[in-house]
Amino acid sequence: MKEVRRLGWEALDVVLITGDSYIDSPFIGIAVIGKVLMNAGFRVGIIAQPDIRSDKDIRRLGEPELFWGISGGCVDSMVANYTALKKRRKSDDFTPGGINDHRPDRAVIVYSNLIRRCFKPTRPIVLGGIESSLRRIAHYDFWSNRIRRSILFDAKADLLLYGMAENSVLELAHCIQKQKSINNIRGLCYIAGTPPPDCIELPSFEDATKNKQAFIDMFHTFYQNNDPLSARGLIQRHGNRYLVQNPPAFYLSLHQLDAVYNMDFERTLHPFYKKAGPVRALDTIRFSITSHRGCYGECNFCAIALHEGRTVRWRSEASIVKEAETLSRLPDFKGYILDVGGPTANMYGFECPRKIKQGACSQKRCLFPTPCASLPVDHGPQIRLLKRLRQIKGVKKVFVSSGVRHDLVLNDTGHGRDYLEELVYHHVSGQLKTAPEHCEDHVLIKMGKPGIQGLMQFKEMFDQMTRAAGKKQYLTYYMIAAHPGCRLDDMKRLQSFAAHRLNIHPEQVQIFTPTPSTYSSLMYYTGIDPFTGRRVFVETHPRGREKQKQIITRKPRFRSRSD
Repeated sequence: MKEVRRLGWEALDVVLITGDSYIDSPFIGIAVIGKVLMNAGFRVGIIAQPDIRSDKDIRRLGEPELFWGISGGCVDSMVANYTALKKRRKSDDFTPGGINDHRPDRAVIVYSNLIRRCFKPTRPIVLGGIESSLRRIAHYDFWSNRIRRSILFDAKADLLLYGMAENSVLELAHCIQKQKSINNIRGLCYIAGTPPPDCIELPSFEDATKNKQAFIDMFHTFYQNNDPLSARGLIQRHGNRYLVQNPPAFYLSLHQLDAVYNMDFERTLHPFYKKAGPVRALDTIRFSITSHRGCYGECNFCAIALHEGRTVRWRSEASIVKEAETLSRLPDFKGYILDVGGPTANMYGFECPRKIKQGACSQKRCLFPTPCASLPVDHGPQIRLLKRLRQIKGVKKVFVSSGVRHDLVLNDTGHGRDYLEELVYHHVSGQLKTAPEHCEDHVLIKMGKPGIQGLMQFKEMFDQMTRAAGKKQYLTYYMIAAHPGCRLDDMKRLQSFAAHRLNIHPEQVQIFTPTPSTYSSLMYYTGIDPFTGRRVFVETHPRGREKQKQIITRKPRFRSRSD
């Protein structure tokens, strides 16, 4: 409240609640939303990781004039709190001191209930962030092993904004302030007794719970209606009420995206929380730069395409250079920009012209099974960007730490080789990340990933360039164990492939976690390949899932001659 009074405010328009500590950074969703609202003239406060056992924290800033905004944080709270084997995580990179004791399970629901308990009645409660976005319809929940209702019902909240939501939250704030109808805001979900016309009706929550085929049909329709240019509104009955999902918000233009990242961020932990200890996430994000949003890779196990979008949008070169210059002037900057990238590093500066005008294709994907001929892959803009960043005074090194899609590099006959050479000579901090995930074709198909032929060609190019540069640099390969379709023998073949073809003992191996609203989670729950209708093997037993990982991560035992 000292800060509120110092700003000359008598009250706040919006109070935002988050499951992370308050890091004022363009990488932190709650900070971005707060800044966007403030820049539009709204008075905003943030309460981070409130104590749920008392009303002390939640009452700290008083009741907002317009609405409460709730986010579980940058990561779904159940993913943040539990491993793929459902074991409690001891550490949390977004909590001061690093001990995982500040974020409740199902944080969005808990925070909403905390507000209801302490303020009766109160202003509208609006859910947002990735936890809400991916749980906005009936969804499979791995941790309870059942279909759960839309989180809007379980949280007893009023509204939900899905996706990145900068424009949606601004429109919502203006509508509430001017007492206008909110029902047509894009990117908004709400509950209604009577469904609006012209919406597609999904199978009800009850039908999706009882019938796995109905759940598959529901998810197909849901997934295909997430592009702003082609999506229709959706409704889903929950008991005697309806979840209403308006079409997605339009993506930010280049100039709008620049405006978001040009806002004045402190790029550190708020002093109120700093006394509790350092936040490890800052080690990664403080001197990193987001160059673009969205991903047209559409891996079946990943939720980025659903949350950020299947269309890639990028910032201008000038905006990114300006941010790099800002970083170079920070007192503790040592000359190293740790990353320039996005969900995938090398998707900057090009998109399918048809998709930009008409929306994503419903019957095919941009990169699977092979890159689409309509996608004009061009690494030229990113090469020019990286060269400019290297020339900034005070910058010693610019690293590309986000993962690289090797198929995009190979598909770019004009600049692909030049791009890889640029990385090898200037932008690799010892290891360049790529994510083949597996080597067996039938598993890769279930993942929505390309085959290994391109990977081996990419590895050969990288190794040749690294030798020519006289550097000790390596490729780091991310692998997944226990994905639907993967058996023990498949992991043995992956172990052999890694040892004999990649010449590595893999360390970056994760057990597949069925997160809400992905096709891989759909396969895990139903045991059916939703694209073919055929049965698929799923390893669901924790011991079996762990054994799949151990096959590839356990270090080989070498026999001595005396043995």
